Amino acid sequence: MTRRPACGANSAGVDWQQRSDVVVIGTGVAGLAAALAAYRKGARTVILSKADDTATFYAQGGIAVVLPHTDDSVESHVRDTLAAGAGLCDADAVRSIVADGYRAVADLVDDGARFDESAPGQWALTREGGHSMRRIIHAGGDATGAEVQRALNHAAATLDIRRNHVALEILHDGAAVTGVLVRNPDGLGIVHAPSVILATGGAGHLYSATTNPEGSTGDGIALALWAGVGVSDVEFIQFHPTMLFGGGAGGRRPLITEALRGEGAVLRDAGGQSVTAGVHPMGDLAPRDVVAAAIEARLRETGDECVFLDARAVEDVERRFPTVTAACRAAGIDLTTQPIPVVPGAHYSCGGVNTDVHGRTELPGLFAAGEVARTGMHGANRLASNSLLEGLVVGGRAGRAAAAHAATAGTPLAKVEPVQRDSLDRRVLQSAMTHYASVVRDADGLDRLTEALSAAAPRRLSSRADFEDVALTATARVVAAAALARAETRGCHHRGDYPQTDPAQAFSRILHAEPARACLS
Repeated sequence: MTRRPACGANSAGVDWQQRSDVVVIGTGVAGLAAALAAYRKGARTVILSKADDTATFYAQGGIAVVLPHTDDSVESHVRDTLAAGAGLCDADAVRSIVADGYRAVADLVDDGARFDESAPGQWALTREGGHSMRRIIHAGGDATGAEVQRALNHAAATLDIRRNHVALEILHDGAAVTGVLVRNPDGLGIVHAPSVILATGGAGHLYSATTNPEGSTGDGIALALWAGVGVSDVEFIQFHPTMLFGGGAGGRRPLITEALRGEGAVLRDAGGQSVTAGVHPMGDLAPRDVVAAAIEARLRETGDECVFLDARAVEDVERRFPTVTAACRAAGIDLTTQPIPVVPGAHYSCGGVNTDVHGRTELPGLFAAGEVARTGMHGANRLASNSLLEGLVVGGRAGRAAAAHAATAGTPLAKVEPVQRDSLDRRVLQSAMTHYASVVRDADGLDRLTEALSAAAPRRLSSRADFEDVALTATARVVAAAALARAETRGCHHRGDYPQTDPAQAFSRILHAEPARACLS
């Protein structure tokens, strides 16, 4: 199948055309790890970035990694990950990624990253929810993501990074990738390339409030679906238990890292009672889905708007957690004398584009890495601080695999044809997702969500906002369909009408694109 440029123009009618071996979409940990790996393999590499903000920058806790010469082990980390994943992890994938973690972190250190030390030459380790060992390395106390982003930005400074470039469609000939349709300030263009890597991050802005930056709008999910590539486990959207409560304020909200709980902070309701007592043997350090559900249940029981994280007993808390301290101060909270008001917030997509552990999808030449990908690492619920680990490991592998594919694939000539997309007003969509597909869902609410999404109207993609609204709508549709189909509670997918886990549903569903409807110009 050939594709012509949007809305009837021929390929020569686009505003610009370029060639590359590898195109990387995204500049977070997975994107830059992939780009550096491809470039270092000799591939001409172009990186597309629609925004400067990345989810990586805001990651607080750290990187879960098994260090040599410690009491920890790869098998221990694997067991913890499988337990959190509630029966849907791919054990071989988990083991492959975890076992490669220390090498990937060492490469990051070679690129300039520096982690906090407990003694000269010895990284400091903390523990987070779901981990049986202290295996989380961190930087700047609770600014690990910022340090990872800084190091990768520095290493990639000489690479070809195109800012304000929005990838609109993955182009292919029905058998393999041929390029990317892009909109930038110069208009509509094509980057012809045999290898494309999706590293677009998550979809937190499906909801009214999220810990994600503004660019997390499900772009990679939508691009893959439109290219005919399947996605899995998209119903498993993790709500971080402790997002700073903003009195109803929407958009990106500060994350209050669970490393605080790892150092002794405790969750209490407005009456001073423990939120997790009797809920799970690990209490406040239970996996995120357990803690988020416990908070949600307590809020429904009491009618309160938030619960409280009490970090007043954490030693040297301001020095150890400067990012959280600054966020609290900006909200008028002194965490050394006051408990922090928190609520669960949309945080991390556990599923995504189906890939293997090298980022390969079912469409030759299309790769995905990081939060947008479903490698089998996370299953039904992500274990804390496994995300930066996976981004580093699979990002690097995807870059190398993409370079190898490009070296043997020849030089494709991408063409485009008119396509149609539709979208729902963003605020209407976010309100519907927040009401009907949040921490706890049920069939009635998901049916109402599906009905709301059916009101989407054709949308011309003349701006970044247009594309994001279309991507959010496409992503919301598959999330709603997957959540409705999973009539059980498992991991971070909680069904109020099916509160038990059904062993017969211990499998992942693959979803594909629905017909598109609006013109791409």
